Amino acid sequence: MPTAYAKCFDPNGARFGVPTYPWRMSPHGYATRRQLRAKGLRPGGQPIAAQVMVTNRKTGTPRVAFLYREDLAKPVRPMSSRKWGALALAMLARRTCPRCRLDVGYCIPTSHGICGLCLAAEEQRTA
Repeated sequence: MPTAYAKCFDPNGARFGVPTYPWRMSPHGYATRRQLRAKGLRPGGQPIAAQVMVTNRKTGTPRVAFLYREDLAKPVRPMSSRKWGALALAMLARRTCPRCRLDVGYCIPTSHGICGLCLAAEEQRTA
C-alpha cells in the first residue's frame, strides 16, 4: 500500500477515533449521505460508522467524507403538500426581480441581485 493510502488507512479507529479508509476503498455496506439519498435512504439518526479520507497533494490537509451503515438507514420521508407549497414559494422568491417585480423564469444570481433586463438598463444608464 503506498504511503498516501497508509496515512488514511485506520480500520480499527485507533488513530482517528472512527474506522478510516482511503478514497474509494471503503468496505461494502457503508455509504455517504449523497449515496444514501440516491438510493432513497437517509441516515435516520445513526452515528457516523466510518470515514473516507484523502489528503491534498499540495497542502497535505485531509478531506473527509463520513460514512453511514446502509442496513441501519431509513427511507426518505415523503414531502407533504405544505412542504411542496413552501418550496414553490421559495423558488418563486428566488426568480422574482426585486426591482421590476417580474418572475424572470430563472434564479437571479446573488452577485447582481437583479434580473438581466434591469442589469442591462443600469449599465446603459451608467455608460
